[in-house]
Amino acid sequence: MESIIEFKDVSKEFEGNVVLKDLNLTVKKGEIFVLVGPSGSGKTTSLKMINGLVEPTDGNLYFKEKRIKDYNIQKLRWQIGYVLQQIALFPTMTVKENIEVIPDMLGWDKEQRNKRVDELLQEVDMDPELFRDRMPSELSGGQQQRIGIIRALASEPDIVLMDEPFSALDPISRASLQDLVLELHRKLGNTVIFVTHNMKEAMKIGSRIAVMHEGKLIQCDTPEEIQKHPANQFVEEFFDETTDEVYTQTLEALYNGGFYQKTAVANTELRSLDLETSLSEVFDLLAEQDAFTIKRDGKLIGLINRSDVFRFLSQEG
Repeated sequence: MESIIEFKDVSKEFEGNVVLKDLNLTVKKGEIFVLVGPSGSGKTTSLKMINGLVEPTDGNLYFKEKRIKDYNIQKLRWQIGYVLQQIALFPTMTVKENIEVIPDMLGWDKEQRNKRVDELLQEVDMDPELFRDRMPSELSGGQQQRIGIIRALASEPDIVLMDEPFSALDPISRASLQDLVLELHRKLGNTVIFVTHNMKEAMKIGSRIAVMHEGKLIQCDTPEEIQKHPANQFVEEFFDETTDEVYTQTLEALYNGGFYQKTAVANTELRSLDLETSLSEVFDLLAEQDAFTIKRDGKLIGLINRSDVFRFLSQEG
């Protein structure tokens, strides 16, 4: 898979303080790449470098194999969608006008813009007839963030940056929007770079995860590999801080929450677990296979896969 973003020995200092040190990483085209770490780890600084909001002190950053500093900054940003924690819809513009801001700047004609607005509203289950002419103040927080997401996608950008977009939302809205990002990514195939301080969210969203601490990249791998083989004590403890409490729960919690697939057909290739099985045991099993069946009182009642477990963990967070 070809790369779309590459950091090469990138460092950043602010007033003599090193906030990013010798960062080397590659983001592959079409993946959801998550930067995760505590406050001050350098993840948001790294994200802002991609669209030129922050310039490196040392090193080079590449977008589609061309140095970012060699781009016309306005044209670069037209190729990059951006979703913030602060929803930042234009308050005096309608939903439609907010969504079509960049397509309008790019010279799309009215018919093309109208079609794109309606298509995207339908993708997020918001009836265009009901919502396109509403003002942001008439929307809930979750609805505003949905508009923020599709606004970032409206011009069909090569890459979408998401900076802790759901951290201010309630758990139900957050889980719903995480599912939306995954569904839109499945349909549209954009490259997404997503920043979060929550490991459970990173595990659910990310194709790969980069764990950062004190301006350094500590580990970059798939969610499963990070869980199985943390690079050092910090990664292990950071993972545990966001997952320990939920590990004491059992599969009963997933079943009661609907995080499973209904099936009446036994699969002899998959291991079968009772609902009393702890989630710590479940993670050990997921290191060996992608899914397992569940049973109650010896009777098959469904199937659980990795995605079900990660969705549950994210909602718990």
